[in-house]
Amino acid sequence: MALTEAQTAQRRNILPFAALTAAYCTHAGFFNPFLPLWLKDLGLSLVSISLLTSIQAATRMFAPYAWGALSDRTGERVKMLRWGAGLALVGSLGLWWNGGMWWLGLVLLFVFTHTSGMMPMTEAAVAHVVSHGGVFDTKLYGRVRLWGSLGFMLAVLGAGAWFEHVGMASFPCMVTLSLVALLICAYQMPDAKETPQDRHDKVQSMRPVLAQASVRWLFGSMFFHVLSHMGIYTFFSLYLDALGYSKTMIGLLWAVSVTVEIAWFFTQSRWLPRFSLSAWLVICATVMAFRMAVTASMASMLWVLVIAQALHALTFAAHHSASIALISHYFPGNLRGRGQALYTVVAYGIPGVIGSLLGGLLSERFGLASVFWATGLTSVLAGACAYQVWRNHHRLVAPTPA
Repeated sequence: MALTEAQTAQRRNILPFAALTAAYCTHAGFFNPFLPLWLKDLGLSLVSISLLTSIQAATRMFAPYAWGALSDRTGERVKMLRWGAGLALVGSLGLWWNGGMWWLGLVLLFVFTHTSGMMPMTEAAVAHVVSHGGVFDTKLYGRVRLWGSLGFMLAVLGAGAWFEHVGMASFPCMVTLSLVALLICAYQMPDAKETPQDRHDKVQSMRPVLAQASVRWLFGSMFFHVLSHMGIYTFFSLYLDALGYSKTMIGLLWAVSVTVEIAWFFTQSRWLPRFSLSAWLVICATVMAFRMAVTASMASMLWVLVIAQALHALTFAAHHSASIALISHYFPGNLRGRGQALYTVVAYGIPGVIGSLLGGLLSERFGLASVFWATGLTSVLAGACAYQVWRNHHRLVAPTPA
């Protein structure tokens, strides 16, 4: 069936957002899974590696909200994205010189400060584009987000095979090249500032929204759910490496999770309406607890590990879409940038620091498998908070989008 002129224009409008999302996630695919392995190749201990990897999460405790608040006040989200990508590119050149742990820490702090605010601003801009009459279009959002997943998958596959053959010494070069691509995509974004019709004259306060019990339980659920994922984000590659898996296989196992993630984003408009968004939070947390337990106890069996990675469709993709839709609902208008940034701070910043540091201590003393047993317990806490969100929503007389 031929597309209408309005549909064609809408797809053309979201194309630059899809490209930027793909470039950002491609950079993450080179950087996040292989940073711990590169640091290990430099001879650093597990505790040192966990400290350095926690810097990304630490920057998410302040940088996204600062960038988000600035973009809300100025409406200049695109310019902020370009500045972030450009400064991160310059900072990545510092990785080319091994100046020791303190030097690496300063370089990573500079790079992450400028990249950690990019995704929340992109999500805020995408939420604005895919929302119509206050309704969040999950199908259109999924079409944009799947390009990020595709970029991540191609990156982990390519990087895994590349590092297997040439070694981890080329890691800084790959990071810099991925940031060059990100900067190019940022300059392909339409250079538009939000108009007064799209923004309120007076900047709204966050307090009335945060005073709602459902919102507080929502952030609690997000906190514990993403804290559970920190076992995967920070220690999964190290865990597989310790079990004897090759770097190519590590990349393939990461790719399994991203493949199902892509499938979910492409088809999520079929599945999400079957339950309320708050119910999806409960489902995702339950599956997350099972995934962590299987990873902790049966990771030496490849076929079991493949199944566990395939659950990423629910533990990440479904949870992420439900979370973004709920944040978009609770934080509309010129609350959008700060709402998405607060989501990054609470769900990725604080849990990232806690998960990386405690995970490093646990793995040093009890082995890497202990990290996944611990994150299984935090998944249960995520489910308990998500249940409270579901319960509060279903107490309301009027129907809500959750």
